Amino acid sequence: MVRTNREMIDTAMRQSAIDLNCSPRDFGKTENVIVVSGENENARKYLTLPFDCNLVSYGSNVVASVKEELMGIVEDYMNHYSVAHCFETPNMHVLNDALQERGLRICFMAEYFLPDMDALKEMPCAYEMRMLSQGDFKDLYLPEWGNALCGDRKQLDVLGVGAYEGGKLIGMAGASADCDSMWQIGIDVLPGYRRQGIACALTSRLALEILERGRVPFYCAAWSNVKSVRNAIKSGFRPAWVEMTAKSREFVEKINRV
Repeated sequence: MVRTNREMIDTAMRQSAIDLNCSPRDFGKTENVIVVSGENENARKYLTLPFDCNLVSYGSNVVASVKEELMGIVEDYMNHYSVAHCFETPNMHVLNDALQERGLRICFMAEYFLPDMDALKEMPCAYEMRMLSQGDFKDLYLPEWGNALCGDRKQLDVLGVGAYEGGKLIGMAGASADCDSMWQIGIDVLPGYRRQGIACALTSRLALEILERGRVPFYCAAWSNVKSVRNAIKSGFRPAWVEMTAKSREFVEKINRV
């Protein structure tokens, strides 16, 4: 079982290194690092590899995993702006403009959180909580549980915690086994039951259960999703790394149509 914050961040960096085709040590350097992306069967299951362009920072530098023909563009961009500014506008437009000439656009931007072992604890809940396993998810692939469970990757939904009122499921946190060492937490609470501490109770309980099973729980939120970020912090998680990913113009347009 991972027991310290150092072990937690080391596990995350090792996984990021697998995902990006680099060394875990690269994330702790003060200079930026750029590598050619490659496929890896041990990468997070939802990633499409090799990347066209993916930037990651744990705070000290930027590590970029890209197609070989994009290395010059991305390296110039990373080395021209500060670490934080590489992941935000207006500087981000410089990279996006260059990528658009090659049929790519900035698509995903997210912040990732890891538990703070000094803050993570089981939070109280006014409702009954039950542990859930894969067999319990069969009839729950519905829009209201679209963050806790993923219908496209049902085989990865391995563990959950539900909150119930009189037998009715009112909130759920689900764990996706996205890679061998780390499971991602997603959370949903029905609209009429929000702002009662249910989300943080479910999130913290599931995080502890994941740790007991020898995996590191992680939590992802868009920077603009204030409610989700607040839940992460309240549940005992802290910001660990950020990612920004470019995808094809067609991919972005398809998402926007949906």
